[in-house]
Amino acid sequence: MADDNNAPVFQIQRVYLKDLSLEQPNSPQILLEQAQPQVDINLNLAAQPVADGVYEVSVTATVTTKVNDKTLFLVEAKQAGIFEIRNIPDEQLQPIIGIACPQIVYPYLRAIVSDVCTRAGFPPVVLAEVNFQAMYEAQQQQQAAGGANLN
Repeated sequence: MADDNNAPVFQIQRVYLKDLSLEQPNSPQILLEQAQPQVDINLNLAAQPVADGVYEVSVTATVTTKVNDKTLFLVEAKQAGIFEIRNIPDEQLQPIIGIACPQIVYPYLRAIVSDVCTRAGFPPVVLAEVNFQAMYEAQQQQQAAGGANLN
């Protein structure tokens, strides 16, 4: 079977949980509080080459829940994937890494965060759907506006 060495390749090599942390620094006293908790959610994306044509893309969620300015619980989870991406034009490579790969990894992250909250004895925190294309385009516009001193 002949293999075309120049054919575009996009394959998921592995999706895995890279890091997970749960903290309840004020337990058990804070568990007696009756106030409604305030939930703050932050997402971060990262990508790095692992080998020639192989990239690790990760999405990290940090969920901080507070009651009266005291931390009820803090969950930080980093879900990652290893992707083989070859023979893709440079102008298409960054959108694949910044949009397609996080879209594959993110549902796993959502499930992990929800599960950890439940196992910690709290109602599940369900991360909202994310439009990674809109995030990527906004980031590109920011970089273009910041402009000249970028390499």
